[in-house]
Amino acid sequence: MSGAQPWGFTDDRGTERVAARVPERVVAYVRAGAALLDLGVTPVAVYGSGHDGPGYDPAKAGGLDAAGVPYLGPGRALDEGPLRELRPDLIVDVTYDGKSPYALDEAVADRLGVPLVALSVGNELTLPAILDRFGELSASLRAGARESGDPAGTGEAEAVLREVAGRTGRTVLALSGAGPDQVHLARPQAWPELARLAALGVRLLDPGPGPGANWLTADWGRVAELRPELILFDNRFHAVPPYETPPGTRLAAWNPEIPPSPAAYARFFRELAEALAA
Repeated sequence: MSGAQPWGFTDDRGTERVAARVPERVVAYVRAGAALLDLGVTPVAVYGSGHDGPGYDPAKAGGLDAAGVPYLGPGRALDEGPLRELRPDLIVDVTYDGKSPYALDEAVADRLGVPLVALSVGNELTLPAILDRFGELSASLRAGARESGDPAGTGEAEAVLREVAGRTGRTVLALSGAGPDQVHLARPQAWPELARLAALGVRLLDPGPGPGANWLTADWGRVAELRPELILFDNRFHAVPPYETPPGTRLAAWNPEIPPSPAAYARFFRELAEALAA
C-alpha cells in the first residue's frame, strides 16, 4: 500500500518484530486482547488458556464479548484452520517467564508465518511497568497515537484505595478455591497487582512458608487460621467459590488475569475500595 508506515516492536523476551506496515489484524490471548480493546485496538479474534473452555469466561472477557470479538477456544487446542482464515498479521500473547508465550504454542504462529509478540505479566515487572508496556504496544498499533494524562482515572482510583485502606486497616487474603478440601492462597509479592495493592497500603496476608512460588496450597482450615477480614476470591470460571470462611469475613471478587489496561485496574481498585469500606 502506497505510503504504508513501517512497524517495529521488541517484546518482553527481547524478540524484535518488524513489518512493512502497521499490523491491522491482531489475534490475541484473551487477557491481552481485552487490554488492547481498552487501549483502542480491537482484535479480530482471541483465544483462551488451558483453564478456559469452548466459550468466553465472563471474568476474563472484559469488553470483548460485547464488542463482538470472536473467541476461538483454548490456545493449546486451537484449530489452525479458522485461525488461518482470519488472516492475522500479528499474534499477541503474554509471558510469565520472559521466555515462552503462555497460551499459544509459538510453533503455531511459525507455521502460519505470523509474528508473535509476548508481553510480560510476571512479577519481574511492576504493575505500572506492565501497563506501560501494553500502552507502548497499543500505541504502535495505532500508528503512534497515545492517550495523554490519566483518562482511565487510575491515579484517582489508587488515591481512593490508599485512603480507604489506611482508614479501615482491614486484613485481606487473596485465594483461588479448588474444592471443599483444597484452596490456593496467593503469595502477595508474586503477583504484580497484589504487590501494587500492598504498596498502596492494603494489608495483604502472606499464607506462610511452604511449596509454591505463586500459591500455597492448603486446606480451608488455613484460611480460618489467618483470620482475614476480607477475602479476594478468584472468580474465573475454573475456580470455585470459597467453601469455608471465618465468621464475619467479607468477600470480594478478584480476577488473577485482569486485562493489563489502566481502565481495568482502575475498576478493580475502585471495587476493592468499596469492599474495604463496606
